[in-house]
Amino acid sequence: MTSYGGVDFHFDPMCPFAYQTSVWIRDVRAQLGITINWRFFSLEEVNRFEGKKHPWERDWSYGWSLMRIGAFLRRTDMALLDDWYLRIGEALHMRGEKPHDPAVAREMLHDPAVLDQAISDPTTHDEVRTDHQRVMDAGGFGVPTLFFPDGQTLFGPVLVDPPTGPEALRLWDVVTGMASMPHVYELQRPKSPADQALIAQHLQPYLSGRDWVSVNRGEIIDFGGTQ
Repeated sequence: MTSYGGVDFHFDPMCPFAYQTSVWIRDVRAQLGITINWRFFSLEEVNRFEGKKHPWERDWSYGWSLMRIGAFLRRTDMALLDDWYLRIGEALHMRGEKPHDPAVAREMLHDPAVLDQAISDPTTHDEVRTDHQRVMDAGGFGVPTLFFPDGQTLFGPVLVDPPTGPEALRLWDVVTGMASMPHVYELQRPKSPADQALIAQHLQPYLSGRDWVSVNRGEIIDFGGTQ
C-alpha cells in the first residue's frame, strides 16, 4: 500500500459532513504526523441556480465570505487557517451557533480587523475560486474532497460520527488503500431508515444554526447568503 504523508483537504465551512471528516483527519494527523493543507470549495457556487448571484457578487455570502477570511489567514500561516476552521466548525456544527453571521465571524477572530482586511481585498475571491476550480477540474462535485501527493483525488469519507484512535487509523488505511488503486471509482454504503435517523440526529446543531434553506442534490447541500 502507498504511504501518504500529507493530504490537501478541500472544505466548505458550512458543510456538516466536511466538518466531521475534518475531525477524523485531525485525529489521524495527531497519531501519524501527516500534513493537512486546508483548501476551499464552494457548495453554494456548485449548486447555484440560473439567475442567482455568484457568491463573489455579494457583499456577504455565508460560506464564501468565511473562506475569504480563511484564505487571508492562510497567507500568513496554514496553522492560523487550521485553528480558525476548528473554531468556527465547532461553533456551527457542534453548538448550533452562527459563525456565518458577520458580527459573530468578527468575534470569533483573534484579530477582528482580519475580517475587514479579507473582505476588502478582492484577491481573496481569486484564492477561493482557484481552490474551487481545482476540484471542478478534477471532476469533483462536493466536499470533503481529498488530493494526495501522487495526484489521486477522492470524495469523502462522508462521516457523522468520526472515529478516533485505532479506528481512525483503520479508516485512514481504507482511504489511502482506495487512493492507491486509481481505477476503483466508487464504493458507497446504502443508507437505511436507521442510518437516515442517525444522520438527522447528528446534524441537529447544524440545522439549528443555519440561516438558509438546504437544497439536496445527491449528497450536496446549497448554502445561501446575503443577496
